[in-house]
Amino acid sequence: MVHKYQSPVRVYKHPFEIVMAAYQKRFPTCKMIPVFLGSDIINEYKSEDGAIHDVERRCRLNVDAPYLLKKIVGVDHVIFIQKNCLDRRNRTLKIYARNESFSSRIVINETCTYTVHKENSDWTCFEQEASLDIKSFFGFENTVEKIAMKQYTQNIKKGKEVIEYYINELLTEGVTNIPRWTCPDHMVAATGNQSDKQSSQDSGVRSRSGSVCSTTSQHSHGSLILGATAASITPQDQLTHVRDQPVETMVCYSGDKLDADYIERFLGHLTLVQESQLVQLRQLLQQTHKGKIPKDAHILRFLRARDFNFEKAREMLVHSLAWRKLHNIDHLLHTYTPPDVLTKYYTGGWHFSDKDGRPLYVLRLGLMDVKGLMKAVGEENLLKHVLWVNEEGLRRASEATKARGHPVSACTCIVDLEGLSMRHLWRPGIRALLRIIEIVEANYPETMGRLLIVRAPRVFPVLWTLISPFIDENTRKKFMIYGGNDYQGPGGLVDYIEKKYIPDFLEGECYCDVPEGALVPKSLYKEEFIDRSPDEPPLNVNNSLYTTAHIIKDYPNEVLINVPQRGCVITWDFDILKGDMTFTVFRCKAALNKASNEHEHHVGGHVVSVQYIDKAMQVGPDLSIVEPPHICRDGDSVQGSHVVSSAGSYILQWKYFDSTKASFEFSLSTHKSKVMYHTELLLSEVFRGSMSSLQSSTSGFSSLSIGTNQSVPHSHNTRKH
Repeated sequence: MVHKYQSPVRVYKHPFEIVMAAYQKRFPTCKMIPVFLGSDIINEYKSEDGAIHDVERRCRLNVDAPYLLKKIVGVDHVIFIQKNCLDRRNRTLKIYARNESFSSRIVINETCTYTVHKENSDWTCFEQEASLDIKSFFGFENTVEKIAMKQYTQNIKKGKEVIEYYINELLTEGVTNIPRWTCPDHMVAATGNQSDKQSSQDSGVRSRSGSVCSTTSQHSHGSLILGATAASITPQDQLTHVRDQPVETMVCYSGDKLDADYIERFLGHLTLVQESQLVQLRQLLQQTHKGKIPKDAHILRFLRARDFNFEKAREMLVHSLAWRKLHNIDHLLHTYTPPDVLTKYYTGGWHFSDKDGRPLYVLRLGLMDVKGLMKAVGEENLLKHVLWVNEEGLRRASEATKARGHPVSACTCIVDLEGLSMRHLWRPGIRALLRIIEIVEANYPETMGRLLIVRAPRVFPVLWTLISPFIDENTRKKFMIYGGNDYQGPGGLVDYIEKKYIPDFLEGECYCDVPEGALVPKSLYKEEFIDRSPDEPPLNVNNSLYTTAHIIKDYPNEVLINVPQRGCVITWDFDILKGDMTFTVFRCKAALNKASNEHEHHVGGHVVSVQYIDKAMQVGPDLSIVEPPHICRDGDSVQGSHVVSSAGSYILQWKYFDSTKASFEFSLSTHKSKVMYHTELLLSEVFRGSMSSLQSSTSGFSSLSIGTNQSVPHSHNTRKH
């Protein structure tokens, strides 16, 4: 596999001739570059007018490789062929390097270029690209690749230090200007190129002390093993040539290149490989998207979302760009106005910033009438509103970057869950939420800096069970969960937000005008947004998530869950599709296992129920009831959870219920019911691990489980008609 590396543009804010003179001063010896052992000229060419000077050399380089590897391959140093091509007339230096040693096993190619800055003729630009292709290397391919990258990174850093050192040395010696190349008089007369001479003289020498001629270097500039790059020595706050990024997500470029100082100032510190991936992806988009590409910060988000895997990031970004174009997302900020219903009843809004300068968004989800909003504006309009909020977040982050002088690429969100109940788990609402999460994850990666969930109630584990599989792992690590009042005091919101900006309804000092929400009046409901059939698949997700079972009289359906430790949470979500039944949760006093205790019951060749409790088991000596029988009627939708107080085998049981026994009605039922269910066990340590950091044993999820066991019932069931 060929590995390619492309550097951003690194700028010397000094004329080309000064940079060349500093570059020359490193030779013939330089104690700062001890890996260079020497070189021999194998070819050299000088033009008659002195403008062109090409030198090709065979260079000996010491490699920082393990002693054993050197002994196995039988060498102490490697040979590189390096060619310098200096064009004084056009003020360029191109350096080509390739390995001669082991060229049949490993191929290294590098090109470095010094040119004059397009916007300022007194500045010099440096660019570097390289490729590494390890075909075979005595079984040490991975080791050689790591050595090459380590050496490459070290020498690029060293090359920057060397160039800066010698530029400063020249300036200290009083060398502030070096004349540009001019065509000799006799050559001008011979060629009639008087205009060339005049042009050169007009831009030539100014008064200076100390004369240094600009010539090509006497030794190798670098290679993938000896990389030596240039970089600006001017402080970042003097970066005047960096373009001013527009606030829109999309912007047209005209072939301009990324500047290293610009990356540091507007995007943040990146490693050599990360810089290379960003430059390469940007160049590819310029070629494939006709110059219209996202802002650099937006491209970087997709690279980070895919751990800087170039191909995965490219695929994700290209699909997102097509999605943006299809739905005209680039103009959403200017064309969308929230409808009055969302302005009044959508309980979210922007509120200052956190301590890192990230824009802060506050969402009072527990007070939101999700069902009312869905019936008033519909899923599509709700999705459009969320996308508008995300676009506004990108705009605010870009503005914060410019205002604060350091990169701000993400936002922080406070989600207040006070008031959250099972009514928020209304199935169409959950389905819409999952769709929103899917779209945001695909098109706005790495825009969530931190998510602070406060006042999480006991129903939260059920909601988390439903949505967590659809949230990217990197995003889940940014979640901070606080139950009760744990968000107050050390380890709470004050760690991330200045106290003066904490909303007043969270015991802060700042008035927050985010709408408090209320029930949306039914007069605002629209006919086209009425609920669909209750028999449709839940949550619009893969049907394999839910299991369907037929419950026959005397043959209940049971699910065995082995709980390894106290504090875990058993969750359930089921719909009664036909008939009535009871739902009960048992704990077996003896450990059970699926293989030996499972009994299936068949009707017509099909499995209709599974049982683990046999007729010999009795409540008391063998079983204890941890959730008493709960009667569920035809059409009910039930969600609930149980925080276990001890490890063991737990059984969730759905059993046919004959409602005629409790009334004088005569039923023609067939003694068969149907249920569609999903259950899950949340391990306490796994749940905590999915959060970025729970501050103590009394914060986060622990306060939702262990901390509530003694004061409230263990479970929470809600039946909805």
